[in-house]
Amino acid sequence: MSRRKQPKQFQNRGPRDGDSREGNFRHKQEKRGPRGSGAAHGDAYLYGFHAVLAALANPHRLAERLLLTRNAEAELAREGADFGGLRPEIREADEIAALLPPGAVHQGIALKTSPLPDLDVTEACEGTNRVVVLDQVTDPHNFGAILRSAAVFGAGALVTTDRNSPPLGGALAKAASGGLERVRIAKVTNLVRAIEELKGLGFEVIGLDGEGEMSLPEMKLSPRVALVLGAEGAGLRRLTREHCDLLARLPAAGEMKSLNVSNAAAVALYELFRRPGS
Repeated sequence: MSRRKQPKQFQNRGPRDGDSREGNFRHKQEKRGPRGSGAAHGDAYLYGFHAVLAALANPHRLAERLLLTRNAEAELAREGADFGGLRPEIREADEIAALLPPGAVHQGIALKTSPLPDLDVTEACEGTNRVVVLDQVTDPHNFGAILRSAAVFGAGALVTTDRNSPPLGGALAKAASGGLERVRIAKVTNLVRAIEELKGLGFEVIGLDGEGEMSLPEMKLSPRVALVLGAEGAGLRRLTREHCDLLARLPAAGEMKSLNVSNAAAVALYELFRRPGS
């Protein structure tokens, strides 16, 4: 596969002085309606310490109800946790569990909150040089683990599809361990069109594939990179592969050459992170 002509590079821009990003996001959310919340009108609970505390600290969330066990309340008090003026309700652990999916490990804390803002590709990618693109990754635990790695290694945005992706709810937030609040997410109807938008924004689009012509560490890449990962087992779909600038593989030793998609994402994002200028 040959290298495509790289699009014009755009300068990164953070939020401008006086630019109320929160107001803009909420206006768009009200106009378009929430997506991926896991329940209608934001009636969803996040659970687990890291997920809930990160959501409480996110100015683009509207916290409605915080439930704590006595033990969780005491632990958070020792840590000096800030609830942003929200008064916790003290409940037994089984009362909290009754509001959540079976088997949810809630750690004695749950938060009812509004869904995340509905962003387009340009809004999500503003101010970052690293983007993750997911091609029908449907497992919330894998998706959440990828968000966590993205947050750790400096990928500021994630692009995924409206369909064939998990709700941005409790299980995913728990797996992301706070990453759901730190990585901006754009859900799109057409992934190929979104990839072309990324190219127009100056990103070089690299598909991660076991049959890639080069290993990722060998590649000389543009300052802005969008890393595309496919579903567990199926990998990248044909049209997705064809619209990537390059296909890359991860180096491997021995007969085993494949990784779980979330582990592959972590390795690839670390490789991009360690490069000068990342």
